[in-house]
Amino acid sequence: MANQDTATLTIESDDGSVDELEVPTGLLDMLRESDESDPQIVGDIAMIGLAQRIHGAIHHAQGEPGPEIEAAEDVTMDLFEERFGQSFADMTGHDH
Repeated sequence: MANQDTATLTIESDDGSVDELEVPTGLLDMLRESDESDPQIVGDIAMIGLAQRIHGAIHHAQGEPGPEIEAAEDVTMDLFEERFGQSFADMTGHDH
């Protein structure tokens, strides 16, 4: 592995399960906007990734999604807009 400093971030759920993620600090610095913390950067990336996944499951998958997946998309997109102050479609330029 290349010699690069890393930051370890911990993700914890309400049920107490935990995961750790090690991320190169150079990548975090590249992605940082103003005074964002490392957890904020990774949280933003996680929300973007989750929104992309649910968008793909709804609009680009074979077959019709079930009502549970459709409901999950509604909530995800509401949370996305709450976090970023704009819709997924506006941020990505990708709308259906």
